[in-house]
Amino acid sequence: MKKMGIYIHIPFCKKKCLYCDFVSFEGQKEIEEKYIQALKKEIQDWIEQNQKVEIETVYIGGGTPSYIESKNISEILDVVGRDAKEITIEVNPGTITRQKLIDYKNAGINRLSIGLQSSKDRLLKQIGRIHIYQEFCETYSLAREVGFKNINVDCIIGLPNQEVEDVKDTLQKLMELKPCKPEHISAYSLIVEQDTPLEKLIGLGKLKLPKEDDERNMYWYAKKFLELNGYIHYEISNFAISGYESKHNLDCWKQKEYRGFGISASSYIDKKRFCNISNLSQYLKNIEENNFKKNIIVEEEQTKEEQMMEYMLLGLRRLNGVSVQQFENKFGENPTVLFKDKLNKLEKENLIMINDNKIKLSNKGLDLANVVWQEFV
Repeated sequence: MKKMGIYIHIPFCKKKCLYCDFVSFEGQKEIEEKYIQALKKEIQDWIEQNQKVEIETVYIGGGTPSYIESKNISEILDVVGRDAKEITIEVNPGTITRQKLIDYKNAGINRLSIGLQSSKDRLLKQIGRIHIYQEFCETYSLAREVGFKNINVDCIIGLPNQEVEDVKDTLQKLMELKPCKPEHISAYSLIVEQDTPLEKLIGLGKLKLPKEDDERNMYWYAKKFLELNGYIHYEISNFAISGYESKHNLDCWKQKEYRGFGISASSYIDKKRFCNISNLSQYLKNIEENNFKKNIIVEEEQTKEEQMMEYMLLGLRRLNGVSVQQFENKFGENPTVLFKDKLNKLEKENLIMINDNKIKLSNKGLDLANVVWQEFV
């Protein structure tokens, strides 16, 4: 039986953050019910045609999944099924209640991902977050009281006007959370996406990004601090207590198959990468008319060479890197021979290390990961 992950996109938010370029919409409560019904119909149609697929992970992202009614999340999981080993939902402070958390737990959700971003209210306000730090603490406390034992907290480094001391404060406060610290922490470097309000504010000089050296100091402080506090740095931006690594994301980085549902959701099946359209009204119309395939845009049908290149790129996101043996098992080729010139170049530039039958980023490579990945695009 084929094993796969499932991604479910909830495109609604109470308020859109200034840095966000995901397909999401503020408010629009009036469309929520219609969207949920369409989403369930899309999932049901796929499940009926894929009876021999075992769903191993489910990830509900957005948008802000915790903004919509929790009964709708429960109904979605009634269709998907609740037997997956890991079922994650993204939640944001300011949109959560005790009852929602209880409903999530009863629906089979066993992992929360809470969007904190920073412990500093001034930084949260300037990037358009709707919560303050105290509301995050209340959300976290409620989640523990309800019984969630696998919680990720998202943080961002390199925010406008952010300093190393701000990052130190955020991480220290996470370690002091009661009754225990988070099992997983994501520390992402800010990417200023094109055509976002944040890009415009920076362009107008109203917000100022930290210097590159300062942003790197934030990253290395986070890495060393979290490792000293018992976390494994297993992916370039992700840290986990042993056994709490995100299975869904790891599977994606290992080039395993997954199916996305909802507008703009991406999928990877049978060496094909495809996604759903981003037009909400057209998405709803196509499902209402049972034209499910009209919602799909095929982005790429990989050749073996493209698949191998992507496997290297994804593998070099992980701190353990690419196993030569696993690459050979999958493709029947030795990557150190196949990509000899690229690897020699990267090794000479001290961006990667090749030892113990593994190819992985060096410390310098962690800072210049985009340069490494570019070799395999």
